[in-house]
Amino acid sequence: MRVLLTGHQGYLGTVMAPILAAAGHEVTGLDSGLFASCVLGQLDTPDVEGMSTDVRDVTVEQLAGFDAVVHMAALSNDPLGALAPEITYDINHHASTRLATLSKEAGVGRFVYASTCSVYGAQSGDDLVDEDAPLKPVTPYAISKVRVEDDLAALASTDFVPVSMRNATAFGFSPRLRADIVLNNLVGRAVLTNEVTVLSDGTPWRPLAHAEDIAGAVVAALGAPADVVRARAYNVGTEKNNRTVAEIAQAVIEAVPGSTLNITGEAGNDPRSYRVDFSRARKELGFEASWTIPAGADQLATEYKARGLTQDAFDNSFTRLAVLNARQQAGELDESMHVVRG
Repeated sequence: MRVLLTGHQGYLGTVMAPILAAAGHEVTGLDSGLFASCVLGQLDTPDVEGMSTDVRDVTVEQLAGFDAVVHMAALSNDPLGALAPEITYDINHHASTRLATLSKEAGVGRFVYASTCSVYGAQSGDDLVDEDAPLKPVTPYAISKVRVEDDLAALASTDFVPVSMRNATAFGFSPRLRADIVLNNLVGRAVLTNEVTVLSDGTPWRPLAHAEDIAGAVVAALGAPADVVRARAYNVGTEKNNRTVAEIAQAVIEAVPGSTLNITGEAGNDPRSYRVDFSRARKELGFEASWTIPAGADQLATEYKARGLTQDAFDNSFTRLAVLNARQQAGELDESMHVVRG
């Protein structure tokens, strides 16, 4: 397929673009460049050909000729969503629905959407949550994802096949690093300070998925029969990576010898707690995630050390909210988070 990948210069997009190309797809990127410079060390592969366009400004002409759109671009940060919910909804909800509508108008056949397991929010009981469970999002980021999924289902037709990929919390190394997601963050703190501090009581459950596995699931969704995946949602991850925050932290301690674990509980119990069933993707897409949390922690520790991660970069270059604040203060972003073009 000829595939347009939005957010190709982001944390996941940087990993996904070469995996899509290796699967035989012709990949073109689309990115506003918000985080393009947030690189640890050097890029291991060159950027794919891309358009420097904010997802809110895409035109139907830019979408013409593509067989599929893989939509990854978003403001992926709960603290930012709480700080600026209207911008989050504008980018993550309204712009995503507009992109899908224009894609359908342009004749794009398949639209693979990056949703999230965060749509499940706070679940009661010990049962694994599947795609038919009630959705209980608790943040603007997760709420926006639920709204887009509903809009995509309404757009589905014989010729337009939207698929929603409910990704578990991402982990794993990408040259365009994110340090504000749980495993990446804890490994960085262990490498830099020899201490892992968990502010919650450590009991909430989290499902995790490696960046490469998330890309593999997209490849599977692109290749699956239209009648199987049309307006369908898929949890992306593996049951073996359903772990409590305390268990995730323990894997970090084992990956970084000499580090210590401190669970303070000062932030109380996080209401977001859920374990996820990933069997639908195995049955319908033939997709099986392969990365484990310990293997991902080892990978991150190795790459952080080899590429010379520093405390300043960890705090300021690879934390989404810090980057956006710095770019706004420098006059590089306007109040709506549009990049100011010189």
